[in-house]
Amino acid sequence: MKKRILTLAFMGIPAVLFAQMPDTTGIYGERRDSLQATVKVATQAGNYIPRGKDFKAEVISAAGLCKMACCNLAESFENSASVTVGYSDAVTGARQIRLLGQSGIYTQMLDENRPVMRGLSAPFGLTYIPGQWLESIQIGKGVASVINGVESMTGQINVEHRKPTDEKPLYVQASIMDDGKADLNMISSIQLDEEMKWSTVILGHIDGNANAMDMNGDKFRDDPTGLQMSLANRWLYYDPSGLQVRFGVSALQDHRQGGQLSTVANPWQSDILNRSLDAYLKVGLPISDDSASSIALVADWNYQNMDSSFGLTTYDAKQQSAFVNLLLQKQISESHKFTLGLSNVLDVYNENLLRAFDSYSADPLVRRTVLNTAGVFSEYTYHAGDKFSAILGLRADWFKDNGLKVSPRMTLKWAPVEDLVLRANAGRGIRYSNPVIDNFGVLSTSKVFEGDFLKHNLEDAITAGVSATWYLPFGSGSSTYLSADYFRTDFLKQMVCDYDHTPDAITFYYGGQSVSHNFQLDFSMEPVERFTVTLTGRYTDATQQFLRGDYFVTREKPMTSKFKAVLNLQYSTNLSKWIFDFTASANGPCKVWDIMKDKYPSGYTETYPLLYAQVTRRFKGFDIYLGGENLTGYRQKDPIIGADSPFNPGFDASCVWGPLMGTRIYAGIRVTIWKTDKL
Repeated sequence: MKKRILTLAFMGIPAVLFAQMPDTTGIYGERRDSLQATVKVATQAGNYIPRGKDFKAEVISAAGLCKMACCNLAESFENSASVTVGYSDAVTGARQIRLLGQSGIYTQMLDENRPVMRGLSAPFGLTYIPGQWLESIQIGKGVASVINGVESMTGQINVEHRKPTDEKPLYVQASIMDDGKADLNMISSIQLDEEMKWSTVILGHIDGNANAMDMNGDKFRDDPTGLQMSLANRWLYYDPSGLQVRFGVSALQDHRQGGQLSTVANPWQSDILNRSLDAYLKVGLPISDDSASSIALVADWNYQNMDSSFGLTTYDAKQQSAFVNLLLQKQISESHKFTLGLSNVLDVYNENLLRAFDSYSADPLVRRTVLNTAGVFSEYTYHAGDKFSAILGLRADWFKDNGLKVSPRMTLKWAPVEDLVLRANAGRGIRYSNPVIDNFGVLSTSKVFEGDFLKHNLEDAITAGVSATWYLPFGSGSSTYLSADYFRTDFLKQMVCDYDHTPDAITFYYGGQSVSHNFQLDFSMEPVERFTVTLTGRYTDATQQFLRGDYFVTREKPMTSKFKAVLNLQYSTNLSKWIFDFTASANGPCKVWDIMKDKYPSGYTETYPLLYAQVTRRFKGFDIYLGGENLTGYRQKDPIIGADSPFNPGFDASCVWGPLMGTRIYAGIRVTIWKTDKL
């Protein structure tokens, strides 16, 4: 019986679906009973680089997700220098990431290797995945395998949810912040028969904020008020023959209100209602007795509805998306493996935009857009033991109205000596642009939109990078390493959102190129038992081409921080009864738009620090924790331009580069009921 449980924990849809990202089965590797499983999660490194994977990736483990409040995915990257998370604007609470010096729209988001957060869900998608629903987050830089398409231009972030096979009939987490924001998660994993053929996990989440805070006195809410609710149900069927079926559904509703306080006469306010429904199916079946050959089907359907208003402007949109992937894998020997596949992605958008403010009112723009991409791909994987591996992939995709595009990709790994791993990665990425959604903050302005702001052009980029990871033989544990990497991204065609092209207008145009260089250094060690030190730093040099007159001019990319450095310290007492976490980061300056130079005469923002701390006390069956965010209290001063006259053309709430909230204190509890009574 126990062997069956471990087998299920290790197995997913055939390995072809997970070839491009590290899996999280190591979480279960030491599980012998519930007590050991608890200790394993608590002592696991929060952030680490897996040693034997073909792709270099940074993993944020379950332990790492407990280091901070981590109410949602957007709040889970503070210990990582790879990913920078900021606000799209100072009104809506929409979050955006940056990876390799480019916007997060060029990072492919994956839910257990299914593409998600595409189109309308992108602005708020990071806040829609509760951190406590997750087992791990895997961050890979550069292009990924061709299996899930070619939308990964600068990287991919894969999230692994809590599994139906978990030995936890009930897990409850609740937290509250001193500003009144509250968060509740309830998760239940149930095995429905002794043979473990059927199992399911139910995940529920609710969070809300009823307090309208205005700490900087500009009469605008610092954080929107609202209520978010989500529910998901995931199923697994496993047959001893090797057949696996995974399927699930999820639903979400999020209502948030921002803008001026109600005490202001004729207030400028934003009101956003998002509703979504998602369903997916994964089927994996071996087609040979030795399981050397297998087929897999992955299908996903998503419906997204957004009704929103920003002052006098309204933007109502609906999106239906379907994703289908059919794969055939053949393991010829331990060294050679082939994967062949067919895929199709369909997106249907219905957009209704009415742009209006005191001095301007445009006619409503109603547009229905159908985007379809059909692809065929192949991938060859070669392993020479643990010394060398090569993954060579090729896709041919037919893009509606754009014809056939061929995308080659390559990943190499070489370990010349036991403790040194060298990797190289290169390939092409292509995606449809969504100008308004990709630059969601533009709706929180009183500026005229010019150009192709409702046209979905193809963006095209080439990314290449190298990395070296050296595992060092000192420290209390065996996880000491020093890692360095460099990546370059070249956009051949890109959609540009230009704030400086025309006074009191935002101009969208297609054709600008950009180049980003990204250097990163990571160091981690355990100098003494149960004390972990992680130090990481990133430097970015990014340029962008802007249309000035009849020519493109290359300039430093605005609103892109030059560097980020992070220090994380964690100490746990014997048996991890007490866990102490401390994180400090320095966030480098970024070049500002010309319209911001009145506030920033040097043309750059300032470097700012952030401090986080948390103390956790673990008891039998539950943990309590107390922590603080942004303990320095640093906030961007006057983030809203023209806050005193928001209906006039000069109003702009989208020029955000730093924290909007000051120090926040939180407390929470995590309760776990295990399947056995060995605790």
